[in-house]
Amino acid sequence: MSELRFAILGTGFWARYQLAGWRELPGVRCVALYNRTRARAETLARTFDVPAIYEDAEAMLVREKPDFVDVITDVGTHRQFVEMAAAHKIPVICQKPMAPTLNDAEAMTAACRKTGVPFLVNENWRWQTPIRELKRILDSGKIGKVFRARIDYCNSFPVFENQPALKLEERFILADMGSHIFDVTRFLFGEATWICCQTHRVHREIKGEDVATAMLQMRNGAAVVCNLSYASRTEIEKFPQTYVTVEGTEGTAELGPDYWIRVTTREGTTARQSPPPTYSWADPRYAVVHSSIVDCQRNLLDGLRNPGQAETTGEDNLKTIQLVTAAYQSATTRTVFRLGS
Repeated sequence: MSELRFAILGTGFWARYQLAGWRELPGVRCVALYNRTRARAETLARTFDVPAIYEDAEAMLVREKPDFVDVITDVGTHRQFVEMAAAHKIPVICQKPMAPTLNDAEAMTAACRKTGVPFLVNENWRWQTPIRELKRILDSGKIGKVFRARIDYCNSFPVFENQPALKLEERFILADMGSHIFDVTRFLFGEATWICCQTHRVHREIKGEDVATAMLQMRNGAAVVCNLSYASRTEIEKFPQTYVTVEGTEGTAELGPDYWIRVTTREGTTARQSPPPTYSWADPRYAVVHSSIVDCQRNLLDGLRNPGQAETTGEDNLKTIQLVTAAYQSATTRTVFRLGS
């Protein structure tokens, strides 16, 4: 297996965790970092022994000729760097959310499609260990045909303290966490035919919405409610865990606090934990999220080596961006927004 050399664009909050995740995988090595503020890139380079630093992204692509790039800049610059990589015929992995608008997302996928460049999205939420186990249970048919589900990501974690820029986002929780939760919805239940959404802004010092409630009608007939909040203080909140309840014709599957999965059928209830693996570099507060980065990147690396193996391609993630866009349109117009067939 030949080694793949890659470069990272952007060395902000999440970059050190994505770089640490890459270092867990064999056959891949970071050779360069780009950041508009050189000092931040220098700190990351020293920590991870990355040999080259650039303040000019295009110069980095020309000189280093990486086998792929990992774009971890702010979402407003994703299109610029994805299209730049495509122009240089360099495969690109992009952080979520893929783009700030559906138009940008469509342009990015079109640019990569035109040049034949692999375009993948680092969408790690579906790779959380308990969510993968829940998917396995649903696919086993143990609870029968799913007719209703609820996905809850609700907590009071002070997310604005370590990422203060989020306060300035005019579109916040749906664009940020909605990208994750809608992708998980698609992963577990397939595609939606319509969505109805309502939003609120509870934290007064922020620009965007910090609470959203969306109901989706899935093509398979199931109704799925997605609850998102950074303003919910409850007894069972455990940031950043996601709770899921799925009702089927033969029983119910529940993913609850501390990764407990309970399956109830007419035979009774079985319960087992499905905790994530632990890594020394992971922030304990983000353990389930950080560990999922490794599994996601393993899949993306497999997709670069074996086209068609990656789950979260740009083309696939475009459907998630469509859901996010439709949720905002529904919340703004206070109507049900129907999705394409």
